[in-house]
Amino acid sequence: MTTVADAIPKAPPRAEGEGDIAYLARLQAMGPLLRNGLGMLMTFSHADLLYIVDDARTRQMETELLAMRGITSGPLHEFFSHSLLMSNGDAHRRRRTPVARTFAYSLMNAMRGEIREIAEDLVRPTLNHEIDFAEGVSGPLPARLIARILGVPDGDVPHFSQLVYSAMRGLSVRSDAVTAEASRDMGELGRYVEGLLAERRARPQDDVLSAYIERTADGPLDALEVRIQIVTLILAGADTTRLALAATFARLLRNPAQWAALVADPEGMKAGAAAEGLRYDPVVASLPRVVTTPFELHGRRIREGELVMTVLISALRDPEVYAEPERFDIARTDHPKLHPIFGAGPHRCLGEALARAELEEALAVLARLAPAARLIGPPPELRGFSAVRTLAPLHIAMS
Repeated sequence: MTTVADAIPKAPPRAEGEGDIAYLARLQAMGPLLRNGLGMLMTFSHADLLYIVDDARTRQMETELLAMRGITSGPLHEFFSHSLLMSNGDAHRRRRTPVARTFAYSLMNAMRGEIREIAEDLVRPTLNHEIDFAEGVSGPLPARLIARILGVPDGDVPHFSQLVYSAMRGLSVRSDAVTAEASRDMGELGRYVEGLLAERRARPQDDVLSAYIERTADGPLDALEVRIQIVTLILAGADTTRLALAATFARLLRNPAQWAALVADPEGMKAGAAAEGLRYDPVVASLPRVVTTPFELHGRRIREGELVMTVLISALRDPEVYAEPERFDIARTDHPKLHPIFGAGPHRCLGEALARAELEEALAVLARLAPAARLIGPPPELRGFSAVRTLAPLHIAMS
């Protein structure tokens, strides 16, 4: 038995021009457990992912990553300190429960008709035009939907959307300038949400936000926590869906046989297309965790307090789980019952039902309305290992 203090191979830097998949393959060839440049341990397999995200061994990172970036106060720190995403134990249960009950799976799944309506309204004007897909379709879709769910006035949607996508950048490691902008807009988004909450408290309606206010009226959350959980839902469901839809659409267009299969049977193939897109091009790169109870992993004793990064990109291409993992196949039948992209255990994503519904319905609308769509120029690739990845503009000729 060796300990974590013994030499664990250090991950070498990425070579110039090296893509994420090629870089990760090179890392995995060095062994199942590495240490990155920030001192965090890295694991790659699906089995290690499930083992490590277990709350019996590890916890969510709270403000540790912010501290590593020198952020100890301000709107971003306030968000990280009070969001259910970065909470553990009793605080996590207290913050998650009213949200889970309000934004129930059945309620979110029932919004498929509205999702189709929004998607069709976005896609139809783009037909016979060349567009930036994120600006024209994949960005406005989740923003309009969450705005509709929360009762954001139509006239506010453009500004609301801009705040959402800017604030989201603060959840990943970015330049100081981008982080400062994200912090500013996180604060403004919080004030906007507080205004929505105040309006609903004064004039309740038969809607989701009023139901959430009623559930939290007598506790267990204070006013700041009530607001931060709504901001959490907005951020968690916007940028990830924007990227996932763009990345999956691009991947389908790069694979004509797969796109043809979806076009031939949009209703029958939309779920498989969404699931495979989330696997093959995951928009969340990794899940960082903090060790709370020492455990053994690959012959090493991992100590309390160690930071561990489970690399989702690699876990979703684990040959022990997926046959021919490098093959993009929307008819794949070996997806785990619980898709790893949404996490596991008590912290599994609350927005899974809504995210799946958005992706599936939008892909079906694209297949019906734009069956001859084609890529313009080289297709962009998702990049990054820190939280939500990035994608260069995707230019599409819609037809």
